[in-house]
Amino acid sequence: MKVVLICRDKPGAHEIRAANRDAHLAYAAETGAVWMGGPFLDAEGNMTGSLIILEVESVEAAKAWSAGDPYAKAGLFESVTIDAWKKTVG
Repeated sequence: MKVVLICRDKPGAHEIRAANRDAHLAYAAETGAVWMGGPFLDAEGNMTGSLIILEVESVEAAKAWSAGDPYAKAGLFESVTIDAWKKTVG
């Protein structure tokens, strides 16, 4: 199943994101669960959050993946929304 994570960074957390980006990308690659993902950007092009679509067995598996993400472990996110998702276009 596909599960979408919408993660919003804490204000002023650019340094946390930068310091943990390589570990986050490695985690995404190593787990093999990421179907698609990328950062949200503000008007100046700064990263302000993440949209991640996982291919996992359950929403619970997505929650476990999210908890293991180096960004989450570093305290980057102000909020994380996790919902089952169905692709219908594209």
